[in-house]
Amino acid sequence: MIKILLLLATLLPLQAKIQEQLVEYQQGDVIMQGFMAWDDSTGKKRSGVLIVHEWMGLSEYVKRRARQMAALGYIAFAPDIYGKGVRPTTPQEAGKTSGYYKSNPLILRDRTIAGLKQLLEHPLVNKESIAAIGYCFGGTAVLELARSGANVKAFVSFHGGLKAPLPAKPDSIKGEVLVLHGGIDPHVPDPEVTSFFDEMRKANAKWQFVAYGSAVHSFTNKGAGSDITRGAAYDAVADKRSFHDMLRFFRDVL
Repeated sequence: MIKILLLLATLLPLQAKIQEQLVEYQQGDVIMQGFMAWDDSTGKKRSGVLIVHEWMGLSEYVKRRARQMAALGYIAFAPDIYGKGVRPTTPQEAGKTSGYYKSNPLILRDRTIAGLKQLLEHPLVNKESIAAIGYCFGGTAVLELARSGANVKAFVSFHGGLKAPLPAKPDSIKGEVLVLHGGIDPHVPDPEVTSFFDEMRKANAKWQFVAYGSAVHSFTNKGAGSDITRGAAYDAVADKRSFHDMLRFFRDVL
């Protein structure tokens, strides 16, 4: 099944045109600017995927992921958590900006929910078949979305933080959770992992956890380089396997 999906991902661009659109929307008094991508070769409704960006904000990386999911037949929307024009240019800026939202989980939840609403407004989205995925900071945001009780079927975190300032309450997580984790990620140490396990058990959540033994943080992003001693590096094998694991999860849940 996975091989078939990946084959379709290579063939669809030859047969259909992937549409792209910058979408401005508002959350409170803040203007946001997200990125929508979809295949316009059919008017049939289909599953929607929310794709939350890394700590650098709405970058080309998350747009590429949105196009990738659109080529597989999903309606993909990458929301803007930081606000229009807020795009960190250095790790220091990114750490400060992302840290604010991680320290204020209710605000992070509200920004992510605002993006989810934009995805649901697309006329071709099947509102009963929604997934949310995120990378690094985006993985943290997706888990906060799950803790908020959002009506989403599948939540997937790629090398995201697992800390829970406001842990999920029992039976509050409506969908299923998949965490794809770097087995030697120094930014998400073992005590944080075991605390997450405990949280999911107490919440009676349906969850899975996959660790790629030799991977560190940011293992899906080629821009992270190859030096694992820095604590963040690309791992081609973990990138490929985690994407396959996500698709397998979607097949079972959506």
